[in-house]
Amino acid sequence: MNQAVSPAPRIKIDFVSDVVCPWCAVGLNALEQAIARVGDQIQVELHFQPFELNPQMAAEGEDIDQHLAHKYGLGPEQLASNREALRQRGAALGFEFNARNRIYNTFDAHRLLHWAGTFGADRERALKHALLKAYFTDGQDVSSPAVLAEVAASVGLDAQRARQVLDSDEYAAQVREQEQFYQSQGIRAVPSVILNDRHLIQGGQPVEQFEAALRQIAAMPREAG
Repeated sequence: MNQAVSPAPRIKIDFVSDVVCPWCAVGLNALEQAIARVGDQIQVELHFQPFELNPQMAAEGEDIDQHLAHKYGLGPEQLASNREALRQRGAALGFEFNARNRIYNTFDAHRLLHWAGTFGADRERALKHALLKAYFTDGQDVSSPAVLAEVAASVGLDAQRARQVLDSDEYAAQVREQEQFYQSQGIRAVPSVILNDRHLIQGGQPVEQFEAALRQIAAMPREAG
């Protein structure tokens, strides 16, 4: 008699992040490598949630060094040290950080991500990666409608429709609602990785830490209901 095989445990992950957050790029790549390590042993459902590091930033953005110096009190040596640490962490994960001169408002990028999500999680994930690359690797202005539409087209989305979304206020209410929800849950820094709506991991953690968390949560008794 064949013994029934139990289905792999399922974990829902909400990845709360911004596309101009360097540690979000590190965290996403580390998380995805951890997911690859667990393979078919765990079914992972990955969702991207919006967070704006600088919601009041003007359309033209700000000089990155001046912005970081003002916001965090960092001097030139600390900025250079942080950049090198990020470059090394990124390289170890297969992500390339290059010099960037400005930081931008990202509300429209989040609206575009929400739109991409209407075509499925894979398309939203592809756009998320493309936006991180556009900003951190290629140094592009991810607040520019032209740039955003071009990045959308690079992952198979319709550029003309993307411009229509960007030239309107489509998905603005949904993005603001999600931002407010996670703020109401105490999320003040990103990346914030929320597993099964109750377990929180913050920061660009190593692959091993994400993998351990996935395995630990998967081994927990399932709740009734």
